Amino acid sequence: GINAEYGLDAFDGHAARLLGQSSKFGGMLDMLTDRCSTLGLVMALGVLYPAYFLFFQCYAVLDIWSHWIHLTASHYSGATSHKQIDLTANPILYYYYTNRTVLFGMCAGNELFFAALYLLRFSDGPDFGFPGFSLFRSTALVCAPIMIIKSVISLVQLIAASKNIAIVDNEEHAKAHR
Repeated sequence: GINAEYGLDAFDGHAARLLGQSSKFGGMLDMLTDRCSTLGLVMALGVLYPAYFLFFQCYAVLDIWSHWIHLTASHYSGATSHKQIDLTANPILYYYYTNRTVLFGMCAGNELFFAALYLLRFSDGPDFGFPGFSLFRSTALVCAPIMIIKSVISLVQLIAASKNIAIVDNEEHAKAHR
């Protein structure tokens, strides 16, 4: 169930654009369902791994906050999508949002990390013949750096979007006081 949902998520936006059925509402709904599904998984992990509950809680806050403020900054700037704002001032976000392979790889690796942790709670999965190298454990280990990098990108996104909103606020205040 978990992996099927994330796998289908990668193709729904592409299919909507291909069929001429994309919309602002669809883009917002896509981001919202992504955040909610990740939140559900991360909160389940907090229950399954109580020693790491604070980590999962902080991850959830960063994920929701960075995406919400990025979406808000996109709206304030007049962009038609959170992926279509001017990213030239930030090379990290520019590369992340303009290279579909990077975007897909980061999102998939991040979600695979959390899915592997969930599955590890119940089983190590198939064994590769080497002690400690089961499918779920290996997936978690390989994807952990991706989750960390994606978290750093979320932090960069949060900071950049906050600055963009501050710029809009300053411009509006300057216009109001002329």
